[in-house]
Formats: sequence, C-alpha cells, structure tokens
Amino acid sequence: MQKISSPSDLKSLVPEELEALCGEIRRHIVECCSGNPGHLASSLGAVDLTVGIHYVYNAPSDRIIFDVGHQAYAHKILTGRMEAFRQNRKRDGISGFPNRDESEYDAFGVGHASTSISAALGFAEAARIAGRKEKVVAVIGDGAMTGGLALEGLNNAGNSSADILIILNDNDMAIDGNTGGLHSHLLKITTNPTYNRFRDELWDRLGAGKARQMIQKLVRKTKQGLVTPSGGDLFEAFGLRYFGPIDGNDINQVVSTLERLRTIGGPKILHVITKKGKGYAPAENDPTTWHAPGTFDIATGKRLGGKTTVSRYQDVFGEVLCEMAEKDGRIVTITPAMATGSGLTGFAEKFPDRFFDVGIAEEHAATFAAGLAAGGMKPFCSIYSSFAQRAFDEIIHDAALQHLPVVFCLDRAGLVGEDGATHQGVFDLASLRCIPGMTITAPANENELKDLMHWALREDRGPVVIRYPRGLGEGLDWRAHEPADIEYGKGSKVCDGERVAVIALGPEVNRAMEAARRIKEETGRGPAIFNARFLKPFDADILAQVSEYEAALTVEEGCLKGGLFSEVAEGLALAGAETKVRGLGVPDIFIKQDSQAAQRKDCRLDAEGIYSELIGWFR
Repeated sequence: MQKISSPSDLKSLVPEELEALCGEIRRHIVECCSGNPGHLASSLGAVDLTVGIHYVYNAPSDRIIFDVGHQAYAHKILTGRMEAFRQNRKRDGISGFPNRDESEYDAFGVGHASTSISAALGFAEAARIAGRKEKVVAVIGDGAMTGGLALEGLNNAGNSSADILIILNDNDMAIDGNTGGLHSHLLKITTNPTYNRFRDELWDRLGAGKARQMIQKLVRKTKQGLVTPSGGDLFEAFGLRYFGPIDGNDINQVVSTLERLRTIGGPKILHVITKKGKGYAPAENDPTTWHAPGTFDIATGKRLGGKTTVSRYQDVFGEVLCEMAEKDGRIVTITPAMATGSGLTGFAEKFPDRFFDVGIAEEHAATFAAGLAAGGMKPFCSIYSSFAQRAFDEIIHDAALQHLPVVFCLDRAGLVGEDGATHQGVFDLASLRCIPGMTITAPANENELKDLMHWALREDRGPVVIRYPRGLGEGLDWRAHEPADIEYGKGSKVCDGERVAVIALGPEVNRAMEAARRIKEETGRGPAIFNARFLKPFDADILAQVSEYEAALTVEEGCLKGGLFSEVAEGLALAGAETKVRGLGVPDIFIKQDSQAAQRKDCRLDAEGIYSELIGWFR
C-alpha cells in the first residue's frame, strides 16, 4: 500500500494485487480507527468498491461523489491521505467526510445524506454544456436512498440524457439469490458493448413513435423478470437503466462490471451488494454498534470507552419518554433513521406500534408528526439538530401554521465535536425563533429535560422545540427527580449578583454558575445568573430585571446571530434600556472538527471563557 500515493498508481496492478491492496486498506482503517474513533463498519464494507471505482475511472478529471461520506475512508487513503488518515477527525487533521477544501479528489463536500445524485447530475450537465468528456459517478447507500432528495435526483436524472452512473451500495440485503451462473451471464450481456451499440441503434431507427414505446415496454418487462430480480423495475420506471446486483466485495466483479459500464452513456444505476464491517469480524457481526464504535482493542474487539455513571441526554430522553408512554397512550415517537443515536431503541421494543422510523427523511418525519398530531396523537419527533434544518419548511407549513402540538426534540444541539462543520447543531435557535407560534426551550440539565418533556405533553397551543446537547449531562439523579411544574415562557434567577446579569440558555447555565463562583471567591462580588429556559417566548420578567443592570451577557451554544443574544439585545433596545449587551456563542464561521471541549473553549463557551469575559467588571 505504501506505493499507492494516488489513484493513477492503481492502473499498473493486476487483479491479485488489487485484492491484496483491499486487505491492506482494511487493516489500515481498523488500525487507525482503533485509537482514533471514526465511522468504521460502512467504510470497511466499501473498500473493494472504492478501489474498483478508482481503478476504472480517472479521478480527479472523472468526478466521484460519495453520499454522506461514512464509506469514503478508502477513497481518502487512495488519494494521497494515507498518513493524514491517522489524524482523521482531529484538530488540524483531515475531515471525516469528503471536503472540497481538502483535496481535488473530493469533488463534492458532504456530511448529510441523499445529496450525491443531485450533485452528480449537476456535474454531468456542467460537463455537457462545457464540452468536457469527464465521467461522473455517484456512490449512494441504501439508507440514503430513502431520502426525498435522492428520489428527486433520480427523477431528474432519469428524465435527462446525462452521462451519469449511480452506484447503489446496498449493505443490508443478502446476495445469495443472485449469484448463480444465469445471473452472471445475463449481467455480462446487459453490460456488453456490442449489445449496447445494437440496442442504441435499434432505438434510433425506431424513432420516437408508438412502435418504439411498445417494444421498449416489452423488453423492459422481459429484463425485469430475468435480470433485475431485486427491484430494478423501480429505477427503470424513473428512466434509468438498471444493472446488477453484483457482489461489491468481489474486486474482480466490480472492476469487470465498471469497465463495461464506463462505455455505456446516459443515466444508469448499478446495484452493488456489500457487507458492512467486511474483513473485521466484530464489525461484520454487529454493524450497528460498529458504525462508530469509539476506541477498541483490535485483537479482541473489546470497546475501550471508559464507563461513567453520568447519563447521556439522549438516554434520559429515551427512558423518560418510555415512562410517559406507559401512562399516556397518545404518545408516539418518530425518528429519521436515528433510533439508536436518539436513545429510542427501548421505546421501539416496548411500544412497537407507536414507534416510527421513517428512514433518512426529515421532511417527511415533520409532516408525518403533524398528521399524527392532527389525528389526536401526541408526537415526540426526535431529530438531530443539524438534520432538522432539512425540515424547516415542513415545521413552518405543516406544524406551526396549523398550531399542531408536535414536540420536536432536537438532539445533538450545539457543538458536536469530531463530526465537524457538517454536523454542528448551532443554527436551530436562530432559524426557528422567527416562526410564529413556535415555542423553543432548552434544559439546563437532566432534571429540566424531564420537566420540559412532561410539560410539553400537556402543552397544546402549537409546536414545541426541546433542544439538548450531545454527550453527558451534569450527573444529577434524574431518575429520582419528580417532574416539576414548568410555567409557560418562564425562566428563573439562579444566582444573585451585581453590575452584570448573565442570561444563559441550556447547559451553559452551569458553566456560567461555575464562572460566577470563581469570580465571587476571588473578589467577593459576582454577576447575577439567569436561566432563560425559554428562548421563545422569552421571559418578560427576566428582561425587566436585566434592564436594571449596567451590563448583560448572553451565553448560548448556538450561533450568535439570531439566537439568544439577538432576543435579549432586541428586547432591551425596544424597552429603551441603557444596559450594555454582549454575547458569547458560536461566531459567524463554520466550526471544524475537534473535541467538543476544544470547540467550546475556542468559542469561549466554557467556564474559563465566561470568567474572562466577566472578571473585568469586578476587579
């Protein structure tokens, strides 16, 4: 593998060497990810496919576009980043996803699902208009194919003459039924250049009349019955030529198929079956756990993450929701393919008829939840904050406009760490605050999350957002906590002080309290601390109290423009207050990959950053 520094180095290898290379790449991925966590199982499964693509196509002049990017580690290693991969997802290292700023081989930046087909079609049409002869390949997983954007791209691509190959990397189906001699023979026929020249000439001679349509319909039905037993008729209906399925973990079959398809023009799709975790037994046996397993021992497969008695917010959410659902049969929950990450596996087991995993389809999740609410249910729709951006229109049009009591539970809100710029959940406060009738809350700790969930169950005036961060809570005994009564739109003063009022939202209340305690220990004085709890509606009593201080400091783990800082500054200005207002939050940049702690420090959202902002008022 050391002699492979770019895809061009692959061209001189023979099939046996390609197979050995795939094994070396897998070992390198496992070795690096064992000590530096990343997305493991998906990338292991796509190694042979990626090697085959780079062997047949000529990147970067040919465009290779990955969907999501979880399966792109082999691509990074083959494109000059083998050693840099050891710093994958680290500060000043390479991104965990394809990134146009990082390499000319990363044709299109990605991190969210279902974008590859639309982007690839854009590349193909741009090449046609400019007269370039480049090839365009989109690699999309079966999970990402559930997204509405992918279907929109398919529909547009099938209605075009664009020279585009879509590779459907299917890692959740068996291949046994499609690996016989007849299947292989028919695949060779459909990808044969002579056959395809004859086919194109036949259609050209038949013209565009009814005769052509009748013959094409007959051929399509025959082909569907013989060649595409796994559902190729769906893609043919979109107007794409369907090939496969093939074994995507057989490098020889991948290469031979791609070499034939490279000569076939127009929009087409190749169905490839791969096995998640391929080549590393623990990941093969449990691909869900090994999607992003953290650190682990290679020899034993034992995961090495330290144990803690502190609960994660997602687990608090999932367990509390189960307790509530046992008492209220109206409660249903919806997730767009994030049941494990959102802490909902227990709910799915206990209440399977009230649990809905809608696939990677956030827009549908929001409107589906609105329909459930209109039908008398009480939906808790759990979506990662960064992915909820996709459902913005549906939240407005289908939930808020109709005053439907959907509870949008935004997990991973705020800074998320090593996943980097594509996954930061920092835009929800600003984007949702402008929606009429929307209620936006953020708990300061696990107990408040429990309080707000029980409160939201009773709330029926319109949609509610509860946002909470990725990772551990404050270590409270939330199971023993009896839900407190929450008053709509009300926060609280949690610490008396002078000169400066600090208004914090969410867990940043705790960092502000830590800073205030330090200041008081050093100077004998300190700021007042307010837990906003609600961004919208904002507590008018808090605003009135803050107007009596010389200065106000807002603290939020969201973008400064449009969130809590804007709310407080606007409110004080409208009230004619002379209070000076400053804000701590995420600046107007995209935050790159690093640990959550380091990202918070850079944004001055840790206790030290808040302390440094305040101490000058008390010395």
